[in-house]
Amino acid sequence: MRGETTDGHRFVEGAFAAGAAGAIVEHPVDHPHVRTADSMAALNALGVAARARTTAKIVGVTGSVGKTGTKEALFAAFDRIAPGHAHRSVKSYNNHTGVPLSLARMPAATRYGVFEMGMSAAGELTALTALVRPHVAIVTAIAPAHGAFFADEAAIADAKGEIFQGLEPGGTAIVPFDSPHRDRLIRAATPHAAAVLTFGSGEGADVRALDMVPAKGGGSLVTARLPGGELCFTVGQPGAHWVSNALAVIAAVDVLGGDVAVAGLALAELPGLAGRGARLTARLPGGEALIIDESYNANPASMAATLAVLGAEPAARRVAVLGAMRELGRESDRHHAEIAGPLTAANVDFALLVGPEMAPLAEALEGRVDFEHVADAATALDRLQRRIAPGDAVLIKGSNAIGLARVVQAMAGSGI
Repeated sequence: MRGETTDGHRFVEGAFAAGAAGAIVEHPVDHPHVRTADSMAALNALGVAARARTTAKIVGVTGSVGKTGTKEALFAAFDRIAPGHAHRSVKSYNNHTGVPLSLARMPAATRYGVFEMGMSAAGELTALTALVRPHVAIVTAIAPAHGAFFADEAAIADAKGEIFQGLEPGGTAIVPFDSPHRDRLIRAATPHAAAVLTFGSGEGADVRALDMVPAKGGGSLVTARLPGGELCFTVGQPGAHWVSNALAVIAAVDVLGGDVAVAGLALAELPGLAGRGARLTARLPGGEALIIDESYNANPASMAATLAVLGAEPAARRVAVLGAMRELGRESDRHHAEIAGPLTAANVDFALLVGPEMAPLAEALEGRVDFEHVADAATALDRLQRRIAPGDAVLIKGSNAIGLARVVQAMAGSGI
């Protein structure tokens, strides 16, 4: 495919050298190939064909935060229910290229398919959900991610609600009960869904967390009420946001007739995801420090959620390395400054702020928290290596473009 910065045809020879059996191309090559006028259209056609041939139950997932974690948790649940017969989109393959690619990769014998769908503009999810055609469509949460492209959060909710337009006849919409946009999402779902289920902790949620207590080794022990009874299960990942994700997972499994108890076992054993909560160790002279890797993405809601996780972590000191949150639009300064609240509530001992967009937060923290504001990830790594000590718990979080993944890799690599 031809992209904005390069042409995929440049890599055909390398693909065959690495073992490719064939290629779809727009001009002839000296290897087995199918020639097409438009490789992107061909990829979409492959996705459509893979979706048409399967008898799998399909779940589509979107949301401002939590969609990748929820997708992975759903896959873990379905793979435990039907070992070897579950499929999901890998990494964050959730756009106009990643979705048809993930569909095209789905084996014919799949029993459960889980597909993440993202967007940065109105209308994008309409196209993606028409490809996926889910039996269950989940919106995890609404937050001001991609705020630069929308007038307000309500407009973001409307764009996320497009996922329901692709529901198969008899399909189910699953929406967050505790969201201020709950009713808006329900209205978006009603014309397309045979049923709408809500999940959350508030009174009236269809799948509701009745009780949450800390679990041994982190995570939460949850007692949830479902439409058909109650379920007690463990969520292995720490944080209230993971309990919310888990409730959406249990709701989807229940709707599709899966064993929710088996799904609960999968949730208990779900590992941390790289860039989204993975826990790593930094080896230091005299001991070790915990690294919480949240380096893949950041918006105000996920910042607050992961800072709360840091605040609950038993540690000699709590250190937050926070990169700028991108694509927040005209409210960017306000959103950055407001992170001061959850940061101080987490009893952070030292904050390392990365990127020029963090200036409003630096101003808000003046005199309240020990912090340093640096320009880029390379400088952040240098400062962190000087300040980190054995027994510290270090949260590293920011938008992917800030490059904090390199800080994680360096800290959790060969040690200091």
